[in-house]
Amino acid sequence: MKNKSQILVVDDEQSMREYLSIMLEKEGYLVDCAEDGGAASSLINEKVYDLVLSDIRMPNLNGIELLGRIKELGTDTIVIMMTAFSTTEQAVEAMKLGAYDYVLKPFKNEEIRLVLRKALQHHQLKKENNRLRKQLDERYSFDRLIGKSSSMQTLYHLIEKVAKSSANILITGESGTGKELVARSIHIHSQQADSPFVPVNCGAIPENLLESELFGHEKGSFTGAVTEKKGLFEVANGGTIFLDEIGELPVAMQVKLLRVIQEKQLRRVGGTSDFGVNVRVLAATNANLENAVTAGEFRSDLYYRLNVIHIEIPPLRDRKEDIPLLVQSFCQSLAPERDVAISTELMRRFLDYHWPGNVRELENVVERCLILEDGGVLTELGLPAHFDCSHGQSGALVCQIPEEGLDLDAYMADIESKILVQALDRCHGVRKHAARLLKVSFRSLRYRLDKLGL
Repeated sequence: MKNKSQILVVDDEQSMREYLSIMLEKEGYLVDCAEDGGAASSLINEKVYDLVLSDIRMPNLNGIELLGRIKELGTDTIVIMMTAFSTTEQAVEAMKLGAYDYVLKPFKNEEIRLVLRKALQHHQLKKENNRLRKQLDERYSFDRLIGKSSSMQTLYHLIEKVAKSSANILITGESGTGKELVARSIHIHSQQADSPFVPVNCGAIPENLLESELFGHEKGSFTGAVTEKKGLFEVANGGTIFLDEIGELPVAMQVKLLRVIQEKQLRRVGGTSDFGVNVRVLAATNANLENAVTAGEFRSDLYYRLNVIHIEIPPLRDRKEDIPLLVQSFCQSLAPERDVAISTELMRRFLDYHWPGNVRELENVVERCLILEDGGVLTELGLPAHFDCSHGQSGALVCQIPEEGLDLDAYMADIESKILVQALDRCHGVRKHAARLLKVSFRSLRYRLDKLGL
């Protein structure tokens, strides 16, 4: 595969320019040449180069002065200096001023190839990191946490304050409110922003695998451990680990997690020695951990370690003034090619609905409307069936029966199906927890799921 990186060779010796040009073009690079710093300066004003390979001693404008011109332009062009042994000190000075490296003349072909290859790999990684950082900033900046309500403005200010600290944070809120989004925002605005952010769903990992997943294991420590494996705390070292659904963590694992947080030391499964980790812990739950502590289901000492700072995300029903902004944002992100308007009736229905699934549910409903209605105006025709049967502010069930009537059995089956699916989604597929959430027996839940084919 040809390397299409653009390289500028600058040297006052014509034979050196020709030699390097032929060699680099054989490697697949796109090569321009300049006989001195002045000619090179003219070229870099017209074209952006990935790399400039320049001699130090040249007439008109020497290599050090050319380096200064390139840095003034503010591009991320890599500069490598060529120098004779007698001017090594100047080459070192050039590196202090921003040159990537230098090579001594005369050099071997393989040496120059290796230096260029490493430099361009560094250049590519830098561009990719900048791209990813920009993408994260766009997705997880405060602008992505949309809302003009006073509760959201308070949340923004709180995130900005706590992000700069190293304190552990407990994020609470109902399912679908955006707990991971808040966690990512905290990380991106923290001093660990360039280090890993590792999300972990504690309720989705089987109990017998939790310790290995979090802390890693040594080769041969149990059946199937054919190689050593880093745990997620090791992966997050120097950065942030986000423990979502922390309330689902078994008590035995709570003890081990507490030790890691307190001592900043961990030991892999099957290991014989501890080693240090420096990880900021952000935890989240939609459960009431204080009640879990009282019931003996969650350790109080771990709770207080995690709850150094508490962030509560408000449910959507308590900040309905944010719904129009959220709907507009979802339309732009889900259908950027369409100029979509929202009918007055559809917005009224959005504002009247109680949103048990919060912002996640709103996004799903907007996406459904966009798919089902391909016109320029979205109407209530794209709403799911359960929007015709929702709880008003009084808590009474409000049903709107169509003029043509409805099939009550089918309608109720549809409502029951949606409630069951929502309960399972909130409980990450754990039927025992879903039964408890819906206040029915496990056998009753299983019967209902089987009857509906879920």
